[in-house]
Amino acid sequence: MPRYLLFPGRHHLLTRFQAEYLRRLATDSGDTATAGGGGGGGGGGVTVVWAVTSANHENTRRNPVPYHRREAAIERFSVLTGLRSVVVPVFDTAETDRFAEVTLKNVAAATGRELTPADTVVACSTPEVAAMYERLGFTIAGVEAEVEPTPARPWDVLLRLAAGDPAWRELAHPATVDVYRRYRLDDLVRAVVNDPVVGDEGGLTATRDYRTYAEAFADAAQRKWSAVREHVRPGRIVDVGCGAGAVLELADREPALRESDLIGVEVARHLFEECVHKKAQGFFTNPNVFFYRRNVLGGAVFAPRSVDTTLTFALTHEIWSYGDRMASLRRFVQAIYDHTVPGGVWINSDVCGPDGRDRTVRLRLSTEDGTNPARPRTDLASLPPEEVAAYVGGLSTRARLDQFAVDYRFPFTYRPAPDASGAVVEMTLGDAMDFLTRKDYTDNWLSETREQFCGLEYADWKALLADVGFEVDPASGPSRNDWIVTNRLAPVAGLSTPDGRPLDWPVTHVFLVARRPVNT
Repeated sequence: MPRYLLFPGRHHLLTRFQAEYLRRLATDSGDTATAGGGGGGGGGGVTVVWAVTSANHENTRRNPVPYHRREAAIERFSVLTGLRSVVVPVFDTAETDRFAEVTLKNVAAATGRELTPADTVVACSTPEVAAMYERLGFTIAGVEAEVEPTPARPWDVLLRLAAGDPAWRELAHPATVDVYRRYRLDDLVRAVVNDPVVGDEGGLTATRDYRTYAEAFADAAQRKWSAVREHVRPGRIVDVGCGAGAVLELADREPALRESDLIGVEVARHLFEECVHKKAQGFFTNPNVFFYRRNVLGGAVFAPRSVDTTLTFALTHEIWSYGDRMASLRRFVQAIYDHTVPGGVWINSDVCGPDGRDRTVRLRLSTEDGTNPARPRTDLASLPPEEVAAYVGGLSTRARLDQFAVDYRFPFTYRPAPDASGAVVEMTLGDAMDFLTRKDYTDNWLSETREQFCGLEYADWKALLADVGFEVDPASGPSRNDWIVTNRLAPVAGLSTPDGRPLDWPVTHVFLVARRPVNT
């Protein structure tokens, strides 16, 4: 007679159907625990082993609810149903056909129970997962999959919640409704599932290599902090889009900021988890260091007039690119203004479009530094990242422009320059610089081609900040990264007017120190 019911799943939401099904299954398999004995009570009978998968994930579309809240709901569920339960976290793994073995090993490590086909029935409604346990000899109870008509599955109920359908409360078990209400998880689920930017796994794009980004943030941290240090106002200091927290590590070392709160906000799960790990490992000496996982496009993060200094590095072009361009950027700037104390400051460092970005220029590109296929590929999204990097990296600069035009999500036009070789094209200056400043990011090509660097020029920035209410400090201004010009642009490209007069390379970056007036 089975002693255990193994119930693997993400278990973000529990349903009334599951309660009746598990209670009936436990009764059919043997005497269940005494009603009211609940979550871990003693006595004989069947124990439900909840293997909570993706236990290390939260705040993503696929896994919106953190493990400890899922565990709380399961324990509450067990009390209300009279089921004896043990709850085991199973961390996310790469896709594998040995998932069943991995789960069983997690159960053994966490509880000391070696579940076998002789003493365990597996409750699972996902055919692909159930098949893995069947291959090991386990009997399968199909849960929703064995009932006609098929009851609402937990994920379907969760999506009803996200869509604003109040009927989810009638389908969800009271334990879930109670825990969701007490911890406001319904609001969290709606925000995460309906997020217009963040993907299923908690990043901006599925193709981004966050290890590369974290290393780049760390390498540039000292330069960034040196640029902003003198403009930082002590108090509540927030780094929005903080990456792996490298700049806040430097702020933490400043004696003048030892009484300040240092707060990092990051949307990408991989980077946020690194911030939390650093704090746990003692990277920060200031006890008032906090990290939040938020998408700033989702609305206000901080209360009005509560932040003294806001830092943003290489962020605003992402808001422009992944949101609704100027409309999204303006909402973000307004949110920064609203949460800034009178006299407080927002310091923004990012890429920038050239002055006169809409004027037509001639762009000469090398055809000698790589291959020149007859036509660009249209299937890069189907290839592994390393193959994408190898292919794009092998193209000449001129051929890379053709590939960029295919993959770039902001359409632009260009044409061969009259009376010139195919290596010379005519296009707007802004589009030319968007390509030239992106052409060498082959390791993250499909991610970089989703972003626009040159959407705003410096005059646009000044107008936007003034319109919202900020005063632009004289320390602000555009600049040109001469290392990029010397090492990336000049060796393989040249700019001229349509009539052939050479043009100097334009600005590439902007540094903004925006203050909220004291009397506002």
